[in-house]
Amino acid sequence: MNNSPLVVYTKISPFRNSPRNHVIDTITIHCYVGQASVETAGSWFQKSNSSCNYMIGTDGRIALIVDERDRSWCSSNKENDNRAVTIECACDKTAPYAVNEKVWASLIALCADICKRNGIKALLWKADMALIGKVDQQNMTVHRWFKNKACPGEYLYSRHGEIAAEVNRLLNGGSTTAELEDPIKFPYQVRVKIPDLHIRKGAGTNYQKDGFTGKGVFTIVDETDGQISSTGKIGKWGLLKSGQKERNRWICLSLGTSVTEKL
Repeated sequence: MNNSPLVVYTKISPFRNSPRNHVIDTITIHCYVGQASVETAGSWFQKSNSSCNYMIGTDGRIALIVDERDRSWCSSNKENDNRAVTIECACDKTAPYAVNEKVWASLIALCADICKRNGIKALLWKADMALIGKVDQQNMTVHRWFKNKACPGEYLYSRHGEIAAEVNRLLNGGSTTAELEDPIKFPYQVRVKIPDLHIRKGAGTNYQKDGFTGKGVFTIVDETDGQISSTGKIGKWGLLKSGQKERNRWICLSLGTSVTEKL
C-alpha cells in the first residue's frame, strides 16, 4: 500500500496501529483548529495521543503523519479509522473553522489521489449517519458522528457534497474549479472607498476590532476566508502589509466594489 506522491513532509506519529485491519474504502476529513504549518502539526502529533494519515498545512503543503497501511488515531472510533484515510486540515480557530483556498485545493487533489490509488471509483456523501459503513451509498464520514465534537467544523461539513463533486470531476478526467482559477499573486493593492472599514485582529467579524483603514490604497500580502456576519456567512479577507511584523490586521474584501476594489 503506497502513500500519496503529493506529500512534501513526513513526521510519523507513534500513535497508530500497524497494520490497519480493513481495506481503505472511506475518507474522513477533520479540522485541525489552527492555521498551522505541517511542521507544527507534525510535532504536535508526536505527543498528542492522536494522529491522522495526512495533514494539510495552512500553505497547502501536505504531510504524512501515519502511513496509509496503518490505522491513525483520529476519529474517536477504531472501526472508522481502520477503514478510512483521515485528513486534518489547517483552519481558523473559531467557528465555522474555515479553511483557505490553498488548503481547499490540496484537499481536493489529495482526496482524488487517495481514491485513485485505493480503487474508490467515486466519493459519495448523503450526510446520513445511518449509512456509516455502507460504502456503496456513502464513503465519507465525519468525526462529529462518533464523538460530541464540532469537527470538521460547519465550513467543511456543509461543503462535503461540493468536495465529493470536485473529486469526482477529477476521477472522471475533468478539472476542478480550484484548478481553473488563476493563482493569486501577492502582494497586490486594493483601494478602500469608505472612511470606516474595520480592521480586525483576525480574518473574520468574530475577531476583535483594531481601528479603521480610512480611504486610500493598501497592500494585501495574504488572503483567506472568514466570517463576515454573525450568521456565519463566509467572505474573503485580506492581510494588510502594515500588520505583518506587529500583529495580524485584516480587512474584509467581500463587501462589494463600493467598499473596496482590487487595483
